[in-house]
Amino acid sequence: MPKSYKYWVIIPAAGTGQRMGGDIPKQYVSVCGKTVIEHTINNFIDRKEIESICVSISKSDKYWSTLPISKNKKIFTTVGGSERYQSVYNGLSAIKDEADNDDWVLVHDAVRPCLTKSVIDRLITEISSDVVGGILALPSTETMKRINDRNQIEETVNRESIWRAQTPQMFKYGKLFSAIKKAIDENIFITDEAMAMEFSNYKPVVILGDENNIKITHKIDLKQLELFLGRVI
Repeated sequence: MPKSYKYWVIIPAAGTGQRMGGDIPKQYVSVCGKTVIEHTINNFIDRKEIESICVSISKSDKYWSTLPISKNKKIFTTVGGSERYQSVYNGLSAIKDEADNDDWVLVHDAVRPCLTKSVIDRLITEISSDVVGGILALPSTETMKRINDRNQIEETVNRESIWRAQTPQMFKYGKLFSAIKKAIDENIFITDEAMAMEFSNYKPVVILGDENNIKITHKIDLKQLELFLGRVI
């Protein structure tokens, strides 16, 4: 692992989690004594190579400051945007005076708490030798169908080239900052950091992810988090 680079973590956490329902954003739902976002951050907080962790929260957030982890000196916050990529961009802007263009940034969903040390190790080890960066992803094992706006099948898509993107997504700071800024300036809606890099004609590397690394979206996912924590705690 190159020692001359710093590693930064950005966690976009300004979402409201509307698909799950409930009274509070899903990142603040408590599971096994801690909120989802606390479980997520704990995967990075004790890693020596991580310089700091930036959490992008909503301007109206009333939960973050109540969490013990919010007082950790390795963590700071910035105001997030209405879209995920805006929160990431604000996080990148927040470290602009400290981060070098060749530093690495790991962007990770606030609601992907089921991450393991070995997966992070693999991502950092394999990506650190690349000049651009890459993402965790899983190959599709299902038959993929493309449908029209009437929910009718138009074609069967070759699944051999279809992978499901996960996070963390890890890229060189300077390249990622410029790529997301370009997308924003040109009014391009991007769903993840890799898409921004693609838009700037980079070719991110894909590293094999982990089936356990789920994104908490629906209430049933909380049960899977409970089972995961039961195995690792």
